[in-house]
Amino acid sequence: MRVLAEDGWEVRAASRGGGSDPGWPEGVRPLALDRGAEGELAAALGAGCDVLVDMVAYDGGHARQIASLADRVGSAVVISSGAVYEDERGRSFDTQGEPDGSPRYPLPIPESLATVEPGDRTYGTRKIQLERELLASPLPSTLLRAGAVHGPHCRSPRELFFVKRALDRRPVRVLAYGGASRFHPAHVANIAELVRLAALRPGSRVLNAADPQAPTVAEIGAAVDEVLGVDSETVVFDGAPAEGSTVGLTPWSAPHSVVYDMAAAERELGYRPVTGYVESLPATVASIVDRLGGGDWREAFPGMANYPDLFDYAAEDAWLAAR
Repeated sequence: MRVLAEDGWEVRAASRGGGSDPGWPEGVRPLALDRGAEGELAAALGAGCDVLVDMVAYDGGHARQIASLADRVGSAVVISSGAVYEDERGRSFDTQGEPDGSPRYPLPIPESLATVEPGDRTYGTRKIQLERELLASPLPSTLLRAGAVHGPHCRSPRELFFVKRALDRRPVRVLAYGGASRFHPAHVANIAELVRLAALRPGSRVLNAADPQAPTVAEIGAAVDEVLGVDSETVVFDGAPAEGSTVGLTPWSAPHSVVYDMAAAERELGYRPVTGYVESLPATVASIVDRLGGGDWREAFPGMANYPDLFDYAAEDAWLAAR
């Protein structure tokens, strides 16, 4: 919202709660909006808008909802996901739990890579359904396939894995796959810059959205330690944890790296990143520490409980003792 307002747009910021942020420029108008309520989005648009930025659109139903307003919207910029891609053997994020199911994507991944089939089954199939229906509509729509989103105020920050360990004075970090896993991050400021540029250049397109660097999980851990002023030992091992164990797994861990190609965004929009992962990390870490406030991490970040046994220190200690 801030970059659009600073670029001269009149911005209405709609959310379910209708709240605002003290960092927004003067003139941004908050609006309470439940897009699931019949006719509420259409009513909020009134006579229309030049650009509709949709951060939460999820599936074909949302695509049809947006497309139905094409007569009142100049163009749309909609957040999709890198989870839509599949490799040459049909493996994707959806198959990671299967034997040999981890996708082996080309590095970096271009937007031309094959995608999963659209449908209602999974996050990825719903996101590609969203993309295809919008691109087939008369409304000029830019779909941004975001990587691992990070930044201040994130509700499920992957960095919590290392931040909490540093705060708990854990002297060792154990990392599977040699600590070399890469899951390309996308800082909210870089995504905002892509939104800003796409708003200025309406069109129907899909573009990757990611940071200029894709650090390894070991590099991320070292960067978090530096921000917090701690010095931890990193212990790595090759391959996956033993069956039934989660020791060494992190929210970035995978047998094969995921890195997105940003050349199309540079070529089509003139995109240049506004920040890198390491440069942006202090504000992200400060936000996590503030939200933790010394309390239970599950209450502060309930979405992170979806990851298995993030802080099973007893299992880590047993693994280290056996080693």
